[in-house]
Amino acid sequence: MEFKDLIKIAKDIRGKYSEFEKQKYGREWTRSEIAQGFVGDVGDLMKLVMAKEGIRDNQDVDEKIAHELSDCLWSIIVLADKFGVDLEGSFLGTMNELENRLK
Repeated sequence: MEFKDLIKIAKDIRGKYSEFEKQKYGREWTRSEIAQGFVGDVGDLMKLVMAKEGIRDNQDVDEKIAHELSDCLWSIIVLADKFGVDLEGSFLGTMNELENRLK
């Protein structure tokens, strides 16, 4: 599967959440609210990383880390779309910059 396919899936799921939010709250989440959800996912990920390192208790840590990383990726894709960012192009550009710093 190519990255553009992941983007399409993420945007399709976001569209379904948008409809759910409109029904439940009368409006869809703002970019800020989506970003706040992302920060919550990053916090959940950090707790799982701590568990993996043995400083927190948790069950099924590897499975939960995979889930939270996927949640974070989804949020990043959605936020990039909401802000009009070509995530694939930006990522490649950023990787080139990082690689050039190491030369």
